[in-house]
Amino acid sequence: MDSLQESLALLEDAGLTLPTPAYLAAVLLFGIIGIVLFVLGRRRRKRMVRWVGLALMLYPYVVWGTVPVWGVGIALCAVAWWCWRQPQ
Repeated sequence: MDSLQESLALLEDAGLTLPTPAYLAAVLLFGIIGIVLFVLGRRRRKRMVRWVGLALMLYPYVVWGTVPVWGVGIALCAVAWWCWRQPQ
């Protein structure tokens, strides 16, 4: 157990930290929603829904931190909902 804590301390000293469970849950949740939106956007020929689905799958690679990941994910879901309701 001590070696594990020593390893974690060395990683933190190097500037690396483990993500929080809330961060991992957000990435997983919005990734799944993104896949669903991408597939449904392709099937129903809704171009903007498809692009928002792709954005939901990829944005965690450029947004760091638990609160920003949740905020951007919720905002993108709202955009997808708005685009879905628009007549085409």
